[in-house]
Amino acid sequence: MVVVGIDSHKDTLAGCAIDEVGRPLDYRSFANTAAGHAQALGWVCRLGAGRVAVEGSGGYGRPLALVLVGADIEVVDVPPQMTARARRGQRSRHKSDPGDAVLIARVGAREDDLPRPRPNGVIEDLRSLVLYRHEQVLALNREANRLHADLTQIRPGYKQKIRGRLTRPSALSRVVRLVSADRSVRADIARRRVRTTQRLLKHIAELDDQIGQLLHAAGGAVLTDIYGIGTQSAAEILAQVGDPTRYPTKARFAMANGTAPLQASSGRVVRHRLNRGGNRRLNRTIHIAAITQIRRPGTEGRLYYERLQARGKTKTEAIRILKRRISDRIWTHLQHLSTPPTAPNLT
Repeated sequence: MVVVGIDSHKDTLAGCAIDEVGRPLDYRSFANTAAGHAQALGWVCRLGAGRVAVEGSGGYGRPLALVLVGADIEVVDVPPQMTARARRGQRSRHKSDPGDAVLIARVGAREDDLPRPRPNGVIEDLRSLVLYRHEQVLALNREANRLHADLTQIRPGYKQKIRGRLTRPSALSRVVRLVSADRSVRADIARRRVRTTQRLLKHIAELDDQIGQLLHAAGGAVLTDIYGIGTQSAAEILAQVGDPTRYPTKARFAMANGTAPLQASSGRVVRHRLNRGGNRRLNRTIHIAAITQIRRPGTEGRLYYERLQARGKTKTEAIRILKRRISDRIWTHLQHLSTPPTAPNLT
């Protein structure tokens, strides 16, 4: 079987085809444009390639990957770390586009569990919205922190009059009243920061509505049946997971999100250690769900946590075990998702 490797860049796409034993057959370079994608598709079809491995199918290589998928060609994503690892195994470790394309093709030929590119559709739209909301929340927090710095200069001790976070509408209204009579430059800047913060709050609320609609369209609302997972957490899970079929087992999903412990046994000593790898945003979402369950008496998670402690587990160990249980529950819910091919019109 002929396998093609694609090394994607901002302006160019380097492609190399290899035979069944990994020998290079042909090398081509294409412009990373619509015309270049059409040329690359024709080249792949003429070669009769059974698989195309793309490094960066979520970035610069995504448009080409979607073109190939649309032509019913099997496309897999090769992480840059795997290419770098293969390069370290070479006698000559110099980096070049043709050399990387060969290595990408070889990785794609020998690995059977490489992920597929994320398809366009409702989950991809949800992912874009979730990431955009995250950016807006960061901007909101930055603006609130700068407003706090200004207020400590023009109104020392203002926290005695204004309680709570400066991202709350009621707190922002009190800030306006507090500096209303001050005509200094710094007070004017503070008022502008208040307006910016209020605008960001309104924008985030609108995004929350859109995310809720897309989550319902994707069938992801079923994840909110798990205590501690709300609309935003469910959307974050779907955005990070993408295609649930990427994880055929609970163990594979747990390893991907970092809730599966790693073997650290030797001889007669059987032990495991904390897994600090995996998708840390997924891990954080699961951790929040675990802490939420523990804090609420009577929940299934709290009862399980107490049983673990009664068996002699420490608090940290019990939390890690509970996180794995929540991961398994999420995986079960993901298997029943029904994703429509297109997203609803939210305009």
